[in-house]
Amino acid sequence: MTSQPTETSHSRVAATYKAREVEGVLDLYFYRPLGFRLAEFFARLKMTPAAVTLLGGVCGVVAGHLYYYRDLRINIMGMLLHVCANALDNADGQLARLTQRESRKGRIIDSVADHLVFVSIYLHLTLRCVFEGSSPAIWVLAFAAGISHALQGATADYYRSTYLYFTATGGRTGLDSSSGVRSEYQKWSWHQRPWDKLLLALYLNFTRQQEMLAPRLKKLRETVTELFHGQIPGWLQQRYQNLAGPMLKWWRLLMTNTRMLVLFALLLIGRPIYFFWFELIPFNLLFVYLIFRQETIAESMQEVAQKWRDLA
Repeated sequence: MTSQPTETSHSRVAATYKAREVEGVLDLYFYRPLGFRLAEFFARLKMTPAAVTLLGGVCGVVAGHLYYYRDLRINIMGMLLHVCANALDNADGQLARLTQRESRKGRIIDSVADHLVFVSIYLHLTLRCVFEGSSPAIWVLAFAAGISHALQGATADYYRSTYLYFTATGGRTGLDSSSGVRSEYQKWSWHQRPWDKLLLALYLNFTRQQEMLAPRLKKLRETVTELFHGQIPGWLQQRYQNLAGPMLKWWRLLMTNTRMLVLFALLLIGRPIYFFWFELIPFNLLFVYLIFRQETIAESMQEVAQKWRDLA
């Protein structure tokens, strides 16, 4: 008698996923259920997704500050705030889908908030290392780690969004090209819409980075758009899913949850400086390998699409 309400509850939560295939284990069993409850709560309060994003950003920035102190109790408070920030980061998107208020502007604001959180974390960890007696070279190490982090996160997000573009009908509306964003950016005036133009400038830079790091995938998308006009045939969807689907679990290692777990472990043992090295060596090695694999898949798919065009 109790299974039907439980199944209904699970289906309601699942309706606020981007897609189950791109969700990690921690997301599926912790952050998404928690985020859904928060989304329902914020919906009753009539809060906007952007307001939830701002609240999560504040929690994350404060968490970064608490990592500056060498007191483990304060660090643990920072970890709890960091988890709250990540839960709110899930909740804002779920609230947008729950209330049918998804927008590109919301995705841009969410990305800006995520970057501010990790700027706070990197800055305060660096200051902690400096006051613990580290060489001034720590600034170079932290900067290199931060740039690596930004590129890895942007590319992982791009491959995840592209996977949805090819395999899930609902995912095709949220994927923009730099050329399309640039065209819209040029139409807007700094005088009339300064905030919107600033957000679009940041988004334009973001999409350029993604396409620069995945040129073959960009070319594949352009070819598929030209051939099928957004109506991707089932055989192409299945082929992309079979080739790229197994890679998703590796891309998830370059997303927020893994970094948080690594950071928490290093804070608990009092060695936060290793976080920078972890970003620069293991994560970058995985990053380069995954780009190579994904670009090989894109090239293979491009050949198939061209053969289809020649035979058509």
